[in-house]
This record gives sequence, C-alpha cells and structure tokens, in this order.
Amino acid sequence: MKTVRRLLYGEIIRAVAFVTLGFLALFLFFDLVDELQALSRFASQGYKLQHALLFIGLKTPSHLYELLPISVLIGSIFVMARLAQSSEFTILRTGGLEPWLALNSLFKLGLIFTAMTFFLGDYAAPWADRQAQQIKAPFQGQLTVGQTGAWLREKQGDRQYAVNVRRFDGIDQMQDIRIHAFNARGQLLAITNAKQAQIQAGQWQLSQLEHKALLMASTPNATQLSAISLGSQTWPTGISADMVAAALLSPDRMSTWELFGYMRHLTVNNQNAQRYEIEFWRKVFYPLSCLVMLVLALPFAYLHFRSGQIAGHVFGGVLAGISFALLNNVFSFIGNLQNWQPLLTSAAPALLYSAVSLAAFWWMVLRR
Repeated sequence: MKTVRRLLYGEIIRAVAFVTLGFLALFLFFDLVDELQALSRFASQGYKLQHALLFIGLKTPSHLYELLPISVLIGSIFVMARLAQSSEFTILRTGGLEPWLALNSLFKLGLIFTAMTFFLGDYAAPWADRQAQQIKAPFQGQLTVGQTGAWLREKQGDRQYAVNVRRFDGIDQMQDIRIHAFNARGQLLAITNAKQAQIQAGQWQLSQLEHKALLMASTPNATQLSAISLGSQTWPTGISADMVAAALLSPDRMSTWELFGYMRHLTVNNQNAQRYEIEFWRKVFYPLSCLVMLVLALPFAYLHFRSGQIAGHVFGGVLAGISFALLNNVFSFIGNLQNWQPLLTSAAPALLYSAVSLAAFWWMVLRR
C-alpha cells in the first residue's frame, strides 16, 4: 500500500505543482502589466523597476493561496484520468486497491494541501502583503475611503469613543484623526483632533493635536468649551493597525485570528459584524476545499476513456473549479445582503460540492 500511495502522491503533487506554476505565471504577468503603469505614474517619486519586481514577488503567497484549491482539482483530475486511460488504475484495483482505501489515501494527501493552504492564508500571505505595502507606501501615498475616511468605535470602562481616520499608510502611520469621547449616557465629552498618529502596541501616539473638552458651567444646562493645543499625547486603545486597515480595505487579506479579533471588537462595541463573520468562516473553510477537490477528482479514475478524452474531462474540472470559486463569492455577497447565518453561508458551497463528490463516487464506483 505504501508503494501505491507513493505512486499516487508523486503523480498528483507533480501535476498540481505544474498547474499551479502555470496559473501563477499568468497572474504574475498581469501584475507586471499593472506595475508597469504604476512605474510610470510614480516614477517622479523614485519608484523604480526593482521596487515593482519586489512588489510583484511579494504578491506570490496571496496568489498561491487563491490558486491552490483549483490547482489541486485540475491536477488530480488529470492524474486520475490518465491512470484510467492507461489502465494503471485498473491494475491497482486488481492488486487490492479498494474504493475506500483510495478515498482514504487521497484524504490524507488532502490534509497536506489543507495545511499548506492554511499556512499561506494565515501566515505567508498577510506577512508578504505587509512587506509589499511597506515598499509601495512611500510612493503611493495614504489609503482613504469615501469622503470622511474610516469610522471605528471602542468602549473603555464607562466611556465610549468614536474614532475617525481619514488616511492610513497600511502599516502604522495615520493622518487627520478625530477622537470623540462620550459618557455612558451618550453625551459628548471631548473631541481630539490630531494631524498625525502612529499605532503602537496597545496605544496611539498622537502628534500636532488639539483637545476640546466640554465642561459643565455654573448655570444649569449650560456648558463651556475648553480648547488645548498639545505637541503630542498617548492614547491607550485596543484598536490595532489591522482593525484600521480592515475599516479602510477589504478584510480578505487578514489572517483568521485577526478577523476573529476584529469581529469580537465590533460585537463588543455594538457594531454590525456580519461581513467580517462571513469572511472569518470563509477563511476557516477555504483550506478544507482542497479535500473537496480531491474527492471530486476520484471518480474520474473509474471512468473508461478513449483516446483524446482526457482534455475534455480536464476542461470539465476547470469549469467545476471556477464554478466553486464563483459560488463561494456569490454565497458571501448574498449572505451579507440577506443577513444569512455566517457559518452556514460560508460552509454551504463546500458542503454542496462535498455532497456532489460523494454522490458521484457512490454512483460510479460503489453502485456500478
């Protein structure tokens, strides 16, 4: 059985690597075309070809994370169809390779691909994206959204804070920050305006700021405004750079733990976390799609091929992989619009394709 596993694993891994490299080369070519436009746009700021090439190289982990499940499907379908056409899989079946043993072997290989996908999505891709942002931040300027920037909320004891960030470099530097402080009854207590701020561990270092506080006057129902200009001030907060980036950018580049932390932050501060809950569960289930892809490919080994039919079945595998990616995105958008349960919204595509895969396996292998 070890020899059989070595044969299957070697063939599938080589095919998956070949497909992945092909797709990756295509994606990097598109990135190169985009960066050539950025090269001409930021040339006056000192953005050079070596910066563009390094930026493109750092996007490789993100592309690998996106491509691995569909590459697993295409590569495994090609291997299974080729083994069936050459009657090698028939010989393996004659030698004692039962359907459930084959499924168990592919399941173990799928766990390896799942671990690779999880590592790429939670560690390699976020780290590489941050490094790429550091390369481009000095040239592209600050990140903004809308006319008023990003809004975040935080509760500290009996006080609540509404924070507005106009611009962010994607790393730790912010510009044009406003911090509104409220008491437990929702009454405005103070407004702090800062030209710049740097995010540190557990605090923001505000600079060039003006602090305006509302003070109760001696006359009932009257208030006084006290304005103080300061050079710098430290504000303790649990709002991290990832939370600011998530408010300004798409959350799909955050790791699972970062999404979980931001999701809890929104829930604690009575904000809608539906979008981030869906993205969190998508992040959890996405690596498991490699298992679904291998199960979907196994029935191809039990088909009887004539010459020239492999290309058609591989093309069908490509369509199946594309449809899985489309269904994943469609469920995410519809679930967010219709306020569906985030767990079921994210798990539905994987469960649906798993059911189709197992049904095909039962019909073509066990029943026949």
